[in-house]
Amino acid sequence: MSDEQNHPLYEQDRAITDRLLAAAEPGSDDVVDLARLLIRYDGFPGAADIRDDLSKALRLWGLSRQELNGRARALWESGHRPGSGQQEAVGSGFDTADQTGP
Repeated sequence: MSDEQNHPLYEQDRAITDRLLAAAEPGSDDVVDLARLLIRYDGFPGAADIRDDLSKALRLWGLSRQELNGRARALWESGHRPGSGQQEAVGSGFDTADQTGP
């Protein structure tokens, strides 16, 4: 019996990790995502493929873990929030602003 665990966010995190590996020049969201996923999977007993690929992305970007964390911290302190450049739908999708009335 294996001691490896399946992470409940594996599929979502795998897609993010693949995006990070493809980023030649990391954007703000990439920096924040890599930093948080490195924390999430640090010491996790499973998902070795994700841990290895996160380390690979860090090497490809030419950053140390300390440099990455410093950049992520600076982004958070400046008010950056992941996806802040995108508008996401929230709620049921019913838009009361489109209604006509008195």
